[in-house]
Amino acid sequence: MAEVVFMLPALGAGLALGGFYFGGLWWTVIKGLSSPAPALWFLGSLLLRMGVTMAGFYFACGDHWTRWAVCLSGFIVARLVIKALTRPKIGPDHAQALGAPYAS
Repeated sequence: MAEVVFMLPALGAGLALGGFYFGGLWWTVIKGLSSPAPALWFLGSLLLRMGVTMAGFYFACGDHWTRWAVCLSGFIVARLVIKALTRPKIGPDHAQALGAPYAS
């Protein structure tokens, strides 16, 4: 039971870091596509997101491999959540226009 209690902060850190990383990626794509200098947006965002995420993993997990595994699991769960929240809502009319045969 005590092991689980020590893993909860690592899980929370993974969820927060994943939310920051993938939420920031979504925000960067939205801003970068409408910017006159998209390369600066994408490069700057990559460096900031990667730096914060790697530092967060290091400080949250240290040298405990089990914390790394739990933190990475939280990171992946956050990716799935962000992916589901940012998915565009496409109706059957739009899916057929895009050529998706499975939506007919």
